[in-house]
Amino acid sequence: MADVTYSRNSDVASSRLYGGMSKRALYRWLSWIVPVLILVLWQGAAHVGLISPQVLPAPSSVAATALDLARNGDLFVHLGVSLLRASAGFAIGGTIGLALGILVGFSPLAQALLDRSIQMVRAIPFLAMLPLVIVWFGVGEVAKIFLVALAVLFPIYINTMLGIRQIDPKLMELAKIIGLDRTAVVRRIILPGAMPSILTGVRYALAHAWLALVIAETLATTKGIGFLAMDAREFLQTNVILLTMIIYAIIGVVADALVRLLEAHFLSWHANYAKGAHQ
Repeated sequence: MADVTYSRNSDVASSRLYGGMSKRALYRWLSWIVPVLILVLWQGAAHVGLISPQVLPAPSSVAATALDLARNGDLFVHLGVSLLRASAGFAIGGTIGLALGILVGFSPLAQALLDRSIQMVRAIPFLAMLPLVIVWFGVGEVAKIFLVALAVLFPIYINTMLGIRQIDPKLMELAKIIGLDRTAVVRRIILPGAMPSILTGVRYALAHAWLALVIAETLATTKGIGFLAMDAREFLQTNVILLTMIIYAIIGVVADALVRLLEAHFLSWHANYAKGAHQ
């Protein structure tokens, strides 16, 4: 009883930390200290001439470049095209990977028939497949979306399959004892139990999607963030190159935040995720 009382008092104290600021809010602010400090030091070093603008332009120069590209509309055109390619490839590859993961996770027969072949394809270096993709689809939009879908498929497939296979057998036995039908078992036990692994796969897939898109946008194209970076390389525009890197970083952070929202929604029942959500 004393331990429970202490725990409650500790939670109350944590929620009133630093004049009403919760521990979670405090950590959120602290997480920005290092990035802001890096920007300040970077700007200062560039201002006093310690860093050549040809090597690493100042943050203010990159911001001015972003503003110019936004004013003439080029930035939004390139960003929109890249987001469309990434979204289409992610939707296709994610759907196929999820379906295959569920199939192989549930069925030992499907695992025997499909898993080895899928793992063999996964082991092929991504760049090694590029010439064949060009032969199959040319250098148009289909090839770019296919490359993104292929990169997304494997992380989601593997994590979905493992998530289903790692369900506690005791839970399955309990389901049989209380008489749950197969649909209820899938809905109440298997999918919730596999969801942490599936969402981990989604996180990895998002990173792979942008990596694949960068490669895909080096093919014959005139639009996209990858094209913007390659075009800037030809003219030694390091400020534009750096801007594209920052855009990729921002997109990655936003995508990860969206996955965290999915975790908060689908994993509210999970003790570890619930604890993290309230800190």
